[in-house]
Amino acid sequence: MLNNIGLPGLLLIAVVVLVLFGRGKISSLMGEVGKGITAFKKGVSDGSKEIEEQDELAAKDVTPTDAEKDKV
Repeated sequence: MLNNIGLPGLLLIAVVVLVLFGRGKISSLMGEVGKGITAFKKGVSDGSKEIEEQDELAAKDVTPTDAEKDKV
């Protein structure tokens, strides 16, 4: 059903939405969408940094120190 919507149909839908909601409401809505995308990207980046830090802590150096070598 939605496969047959072409460029004229999309333009008609855009004009109807613009008339119903007005330019100011649409621009503020798009601003909020942009802020949401930015926050999502920041969250993904912070999550991957946290995982990398945990991996670094898990891969700690296990070579014996001089005191441990003397005990053997």
